[in-house]
Amino acid sequence: MLQPVRIIAVSVAAVALTGSVYAATAVSATPGGGTAPHARIARPTVDADAVAAPAKAAAQACAYTRVKPVSKWVGLPVFDPAKAAEPYIARLRTTQGTIAFKALTDQAPCTTHSFRFLAERGFFDKTHCHRSTTQRIFVLQCGDPTGTGSGAPGYQFPDENLTGATYPAGTVAMANAGPDTNGSQFFFTWKDTKLSPAYTPFGRITEGLDVLRRIGEAGNDEQNNPGDGYPSRYTEFHKVQISRGR
Repeated sequence: MLQPVRIIAVSVAAVALTGSVYAATAVSATPGGGTAPHARIARPTVDADAVAAPAKAAAQACAYTRVKPVSKWVGLPVFDPAKAAEPYIARLRTTQGTIAFKALTDQAPCTTHSFRFLAERGFFDKTHCHRSTTQRIFVLQCGDPTGTGSGAPGYQFPDENLTGATYPAGTVAMANAGPDTNGSQFFFTWKDTKLSPAYTPFGRITEGLDVLRRIGEAGNDEQNNPGDGYPSRYTEFHKVQISRGR
């Protein structure tokens, strides 16, 4: 069964951030008395036939595990510590302008290695951001090739870099369906946002925060909840490019 990629905040000021599908959205109470959207995002189910040696995978520094569903298959990453340590800049050329971020390869090597793997294989090209929020949390969520909030790359990997994690404007972090269910969906914060430290931060915006603010401030169709829905300003990635840099 498809379930939400969730981002749930424990702060009174925050609401849930999830990968989202806009039909049949459920809500739950937050400590602040508001509601937290639990949009239906694909919660991966482990493909037992594809995981031949789970004990060995668990022992690896970064365990990329085959799961279903598979929305766009470009392969399974193999963690390379030397390559994973290389600093890089990701440049996302979009219909709204260029957004670039510095990958936190020293703090989130598994996540940044996965993002580079997907980007270098064109996984994100011609995909669009499917969710924008404008109340209490301020994010633009992207990385789903289906554009529905239920898409996945066919593998998942563990959380990292969560100790003391915060989400100020310009953060790039992973969306998920619960602990250790990272795939391809990620989000940008275009304004300071309070969330529980449950979403791996893996990048910092170096260019295009103004682009993100324009997209966020344009609002959304509120198909999930007030202030939460499909972005009014359509944002598609023409090309996601990776270049070395600090």
